[in-house]
Amino acid sequence: MSEEVNTTEATEEAAPVQLSLADLSAAVQIIDAASKRGTFEGAELESVGGVRNRLIAFVEASQPAPAEEEGEEDSDSEVAEEASAA
Repeated sequence: MSEEVNTTEATEEAAPVQLSLADLSAAVQIIDAASKRGTFEGAELESVGGVRNRLIAFVEASQPAPAEEEGEEDSDSEVAEEASAA
């Protein structure tokens, strides 16, 4: 029986832990839903709100700026236009 536990642990260690911006956004939504339902007591709201704000700040800082995205799209369309003209 101990052999089964060791193989399971080895498999879990081999798999890399992945966390995406979508996961962090989902955590913010979970905090919002739980707060609306009265899950947290008054004394807990400050710390929960602090974590929520840090998650939002991280997600916003990690997303590419809109100007960068537009610039990439413009350069792609210019390359496509040049290729079709040639």
